[in-house]
Amino acid sequence: MTTTDVHGRDLRYFLAVAEELHFTRAAERLYVSQPALSKQIRALERQLGAPLFDRDRQGVSLTSVGTALLPHARAALAAWEEGRAAVRRAREAAEGTLTVGMSTSPGRGGLLPAIRSRFTEARPEARLRLRHVGWDDPTAGLADGSSDVAFVWLPLAGAARFRWIVVAAEPRLVALPDTHPLAGRDHVDFAELLDEPFLALPDTGPELRDHWLALDERGGRPPRIGAEIASADETYEALVGGLGVCLVAEGNAPLLTRGGVVTLPVTGVSPSRFALAWRADDTRALVADYARAAAGVVRPEA
Repeated sequence: MTTTDVHGRDLRYFLAVAEELHFTRAAERLYVSQPALSKQIRALERQLGAPLFDRDRQGVSLTSVGTALLPHARAALAAWEEGRAAVRRAREAAEGTLTVGMSTSPGRGGLLPAIRSRFTEARPEARLRLRHVGWDDPTAGLADGSSDVAFVWLPLAGAARFRWIVVAAEPRLVALPDTHPLAGRDHVDFAELLDEPFLALPDTGPELRDHWLALDERGGRPPRIGAEIASADETYEALVGGLGVCLVAEGNAPLLTRGGVVTLPVTGVSPSRFALAWRADDTRALVADYARAAAGVVRPEA
């Protein structure tokens, strides 16, 4: 058997073990059994004719061969993902399908149905596909091409790569546990929160992370990070657990106020901006029509 028989699955398995340096954690990440993963790695090592990992009681480490393979495995998998995204975009363009990404449900007084209604009136033959994207991607799929348009929070990383329409401008509130000394107030000034531990978004989107930490309103004082959060559920649990406070858009407050958490108006911080965005180099009529539909239902205050 030659190395030309190596498949993408083999490289994904290798990469997971190389990044976790732990077979059980890698297996959990891949949703396979640990024995199956070990068997596949041994098969890959036989194909390559050299061990990729040293395994002993101290744990797992890359061999010199594994270290040499690692950047090429990453590059090959990244290239394959780009190829798959390109095929998907070409197929969906031919089929008239538009993929709409979002990490936060647009909600907001029926915004999404209103845009869909206008869009389908203009393009009755087109199909919309909605996809939810984790908070670790602040572009909601635009950056890697898995979304054609996306509902995102501003500011966007790499802003020059994108165009957008602000569809909602909302005050930022502070969310805190109902046991917090400030919880009984009718509002707080942001200066009163400067020493509080804050919940922070993943650092994969530093611009957005800084916005929700209100870095511009801190007068140069660095924030205290109580925990990192990557979903509404994680945020709620961190708030209830007393790990910190966080700023939240007014329209998202119901996601957190489920019991044990309150939100209060905050003075001294700028509003949040929710936008429909698309890639600047995507000039397809389908994208332009969806953006036009969004512009047609924008609230006057946005």
